[in-house]
Amino acid sequence: MQELFTVNNLWMMVATTMVFIMHLGFASLEAGLTRAKNTVNILFKNTIIPAIGLLTYAFVGFNLMYPGADFAGSFFGFAGFGLPLPEGWDTSNYNEGYTFFTDFIFQAMFAATAATIVSGAVAERVKLGPFIFFSILYVAICYPIVGMWKWGGGFLDALDNSFYDFAGSTIVHSVGGWGALVGAYLLGPRIGKYTERGMTAIPGHNIPLATAGVFLLWFGWFGFNGGSVLSADPGLVSKVFVTTCIAASAGAFGALIVSYLKFKSYDITMVLNGILAGLVGITAGADQMGVGESAIIGFIGGGLIVFAVVFFDKVKIDDPVGAISVHLVGGIWGTLAVGIFGDLAGMGQFISQLIGVASVGLFCILFSGIIFFTLKKTIGIRVDEKEETEGLDINEHSMSAYPDFNIKD
Repeated sequence: MQELFTVNNLWMMVATTMVFIMHLGFASLEAGLTRAKNTVNILFKNTIIPAIGLLTYAFVGFNLMYPGADFAGSFFGFAGFGLPLPEGWDTSNYNEGYTFFTDFIFQAMFAATAATIVSGAVAERVKLGPFIFFSILYVAICYPIVGMWKWGGGFLDALDNSFYDFAGSTIVHSVGGWGALVGAYLLGPRIGKYTERGMTAIPGHNIPLATAGVFLLWFGWFGFNGGSVLSADPGLVSKVFVTTCIAASAGAFGALIVSYLKFKSYDITMVLNGILAGLVGITAGADQMGVGESAIIGFIGGGLIVFAVVFFDKVKIDDPVGAISVHLVGGIWGTLAVGIFGDLAGMGQFISQLIGVASVGLFCILFSGIIFFTLKKTIGIRVDEKEETEGLDINEHSMSAYPDFNIKD
């Protein structure tokens, strides 16, 4: 028994480190798909966000997300500040799969992801100070409350057909996606993105870096989904690994085929985001799907990304890295797919999934909207035209990521 507990706990800690590496993937992807003059700013945000996530989750978020049985079926609960150790915290009396601290650190690694998603959508024109302030509130309060609704035994978990989100298509990814949508809308597009002549592409400066970022994310997703089994169960963990990989691969082909038919070119950025869309899409039901169903979910997710990117450009919501398309659209699709495919498929489950998507969306829009709008009307959230044109690296950080090169864009 002790040996099994040790193996389970060890796998959870390994999965935690894999999720942690995803932050390097986010940083690389976002930096690669934006301009060289903003690289330091991108890296700074993606460095400070994990620190924000870990600190806020330790002092507030964990006990907001898991307030205890007294708040079962509720919309809100709070077990107090800090991390008081329960009796038997380091034994199987706490949980058969992990200790209290393993539980905390695994969940904490998820917390910062929501703000990281927002970072990509508001890149190249958001003020750093207000963004950090937003991230603190969003990670400390919004994400844990939404997480409590399902993973902490809240009202979504208490539905007749319990809302299902295995590893966070809605609870993690769409939470970030909704915040990204609101932030990008209130900020407005980058200078020169939309003109009287139409939409002008602003290409990223380092596609190899972006590609490396996607592969780091794909690697980390084995821990993201595989760790969400919450034990080292050999059958279930191996199944989740396979469904995760199949969906990612199918997402690449979905984006490849749809983007080629639409643009008549082989667009690597679409394929990269297609992989991520497949990963986001399968995350809600990775333990419920077979190989064929995973391929369908990934393929449709990858194709949807192409249409989503085009749609957001048409409505002039500027998202430099496609974060809204990947994490919001992909997250919604993956969540609803649980009611269409797999072991839980059925109208009752689909309605529960729809309720989850709608309630999380409404709460996140209101929460992020109030914060961003208040900041916009008080201290401002966007850098001025001169700073944006010259680049955020020089103006906000007094340095360049590439000092040996003459960076003009």
